[in-house]
Amino acid sequence: MYTPETDRTPLSMLIHSLGNVLGDVIVAQDGVSAFELEEDVRQRTKQRRSDGTLQETQTLTELISQLPVAQLMGLIKAFTHYFGLVNLAESVERLRVLAERDRQNGDAPRSESVELALQELRDRGITAQQVQDLLDHAEIRPVFTAHPTEAKRRTTLKKHHRIAGAARQLTADTTFQRQRERLLESIREEVISLWQSDEVRIIKPTVIDEVKNNLYYFEESLFDMIPQLYRDTEASLRQIYPEHEWRVPAFLRFGSWVGGDRDGNPFVIPSVTVETLKLLMGRSLREHIHSVERLSHRLSQSSRQVPISEELAQSLIHDAPLFPELAQVLERRNPHEPYRQKCSYIHAKLHATLAYVERYEPDWARGGHRPAEGTWYANANQYLADLATMEYSLRTNGAASVADGFLRDIQCSAKVFGLHTATLDIRQHSSRHTNALSEIFEYAGICDDYASLSQAERTAVLERELANNRPLIPTHLYYSPETVEIIETFRTIRAVLSDLNAEAIETYIISMTEGPSDILAVLLLAREAGIYQPGEHSWLNIVPLFETGADLIAAPEIMHTLLSSEAYRQHLVLRNDVQEIMLGYSDSNKDGGFADAHWALYLAQVALAETCFRHRVAMRLFHGRGGAVGRGGGPANRAILGQPPGTVGGRIKITEQGEVISDRYAEPETAYRHQEQIINAVLRSSLGVSIAHISQEWHDAMSSLAKVSRKVYRGLVYDHPHFLEYFRNATPITEISRLNIGSRPASRKASDRIEDLRAIPWVFSWMQSRHTLPGWYGLGSALEHLIQADANGLTTLQGMYNDWPFFRTMLDNAQMILSKADMDIAAQYALLVPDQALANEIFGLIKAEYTRTVKWICEVAQINELLDTSPILQHSIKQRNPYVDPLSFVQIELLRRLRTDPDGLEHSDLEDAILLSINGIAAGLKNTG
Repeated sequence: MYTPETDRTPLSMLIHSLGNVLGDVIVAQDGVSAFELEEDVRQRTKQRRSDGTLQETQTLTELISQLPVAQLMGLIKAFTHYFGLVNLAESVERLRVLAERDRQNGDAPRSESVELALQELRDRGITAQQVQDLLDHAEIRPVFTAHPTEAKRRTTLKKHHRIAGAARQLTADTTFQRQRERLLESIREEVISLWQSDEVRIIKPTVIDEVKNNLYYFEESLFDMIPQLYRDTEASLRQIYPEHEWRVPAFLRFGSWVGGDRDGNPFVIPSVTVETLKLLMGRSLREHIHSVERLSHRLSQSSRQVPISEELAQSLIHDAPLFPELAQVLERRNPHEPYRQKCSYIHAKLHATLAYVERYEPDWARGGHRPAEGTWYANANQYLADLATMEYSLRTNGAASVADGFLRDIQCSAKVFGLHTATLDIRQHSSRHTNALSEIFEYAGICDDYASLSQAERTAVLERELANNRPLIPTHLYYSPETVEIIETFRTIRAVLSDLNAEAIETYIISMTEGPSDILAVLLLAREAGIYQPGEHSWLNIVPLFETGADLIAAPEIMHTLLSSEAYRQHLVLRNDVQEIMLGYSDSNKDGGFADAHWALYLAQVALAETCFRHRVAMRLFHGRGGAVGRGGGPANRAILGQPPGTVGGRIKITEQGEVISDRYAEPETAYRHQEQIINAVLRSSLGVSIAHISQEWHDAMSSLAKVSRKVYRGLVYDHPHFLEYFRNATPITEISRLNIGSRPASRKASDRIEDLRAIPWVFSWMQSRHTLPGWYGLGSALEHLIQADANGLTTLQGMYNDWPFFRTMLDNAQMILSKADMDIAAQYALLVPDQALANEIFGLIKAEYTRTVKWICEVAQINELLDTSPILQHSIKQRNPYVDPLSFVQIELLRRLRTDPDGLEHSDLEDAILLSINGIAAGLKNTG
């Protein structure tokens, strides 16, 4: 199962060491026969790949078909844990290579670093003031979401974290042999524990479970990493532009959807959102409490040795009466240590804030019962003010270096994470607002059937109501439960923002926005709850989400109408004339296919930027990119550089989804590298270090590709009368929909239509069955059509690939996902379709398009084989694929048994095994959903 000793690269040696540990654990836990079975299956799958004969496939299928569920589960566990260890090894190796490059390069900037971006900007004539102006309004916000493609438990994540730490020491040049033996023994301990544990959830996770899982990455990685990233960014700015006195605001912050995204998830109700916010705030406050305790240990300066500022002295005088018992203790314990005294008061305020948060229950009618003023922190600015008081005193009394030490890191954390860790976005489907207002208007005698009105008519009704200051919704609600839930959501938001934390929620996202009325509807509901008061305050960014191809085309006109509305502009003025717009990659891809979605998104961004510019509004784009290529995934920095010129402008939000979250954030060093690459790309794209324009020829070529690709894609997915039957049987979508992977249902509503299926399980199912169809289907036909229709077509496409970051990124992402596809394995999944004539027909279309796409991408990229220009990734995928194959063969057998006898005695065991196989294949393929 493991890399042979003859391969002596550091990565191979580490994988070999980890693999040997796993092999020993398998023997010790399940016996020699279990290990021999795993080795037999591994050898057979490798042989099948090298020989490519049907006989090898049949022999392997027959072997697996004869194994009992318990042995199949053992195989799944073996290969799943193997990929878990390989993923850790690759992460460790990436960091080792980066460190080695740093040593070799000396003072030269690291590739894709902040320093390299700044050097590039300076070389192009960008001034320090231009960079400062960008930083002053910049906002980079990764937003964590909950998705079923990340099924690992928090317990498993922590074990992997400890193994990774030991692996890093194992590969260090300074590690002695005896230390190596101890490290391997600690790894063995963790692997045994993993083997004996439930790696994935047996019980369906709740929304709160998902909140806690995402908090893991803040606890283990981000809280420690972020201050260092900001320090290094400031150092790079001083290094490249030493003539400038730099101000670096908190331009990088974090967001979350978990506990706020209620679109199609009936389990996200107001009480769950409140519990989510309490968890987020509690985690941040505990981190600040711990940091202040550590700071107090450092600040032992005595007033007998050095004076303090008048401001610090007055703050201590102010704090003492608020905490009389604490003041007496400090007088006895630290009478001459003013900084420790101040830390103690800060510590007390943080504890009081935490206690208030933990007992908080929203009371929207009467308002919250907050602690006495001055005894707690109502917002992060109050906390920062106390820290700034100590900083100023230190700087003015000979301790500037101390002020620039740990205290500065605490201030950075307070600015980035506030008292809430990450802002919680609220999302709801536009139809829910429409239905609620229809009932509200009918009850108030305003409109009998609001939902039946045209967009223009709805907009007119909403503008009239927004201009009318009378209350529309009564205190006591007499509506349907669905409408009451909508109203209570808005009232809960108001209560939380006014009573608990004004920074906890900033954004309300409207899924499936189809017209201006969808946005004005939310504004009206916000006004009714007190979240928006014309001329006074507006506490939420109201964000349209354009998802389908049709909505992306209509988006610029929708925004033009909206920004022309006086009622809406009154709100926008209160939000500093910044309009956030979210673009959905998933549904646009599911709607029109890979190439069409990419082009529709590109054109929409250009047109939206022009629309906002005409209306003198700053635009912030929110990219709903998934982990998988079929959901807009791929390397984030390349995606940013591939955005249309002028559409980033220093402001960007990006969802972090699926198993890429653990890949990017499980370890502080990899999280650092990921954020560094994003900042690099934002700086370069915002200040013009990218292509300035594209020619009409390229524009026309891309339009042609999108049109043909869409026709071919929809011809199969939507127009073929029996495609859904193939999809339901040749992928594990049915099993994914009912297994305990995520809290959200697989469909927005009970339906067999592809249109109603969520994009996550859509993409995930195709990845599991090794078709990977959403990441490339239709592209090959489009490339072939253009090349054959135009004598210069191939030359044009090659020029686009070489010189247009958008096009190159699109094709490179397609290469990656095509490399993870396997038509031979996919053919085995096709055998699960009861109607084999139908299966042969549809699979034949898919395989032909796959072959066509590979051929023409290689021609355009001028390579012999996919990923020739990315040899490390190419090698990694080639090495992984043979080890994913056993999991695929086992999953196919499990699906066959479950579907043959869905109510049989082994039903529960089969579902458990399928769930584990899904997790194993996801770990092996990576970025699968």
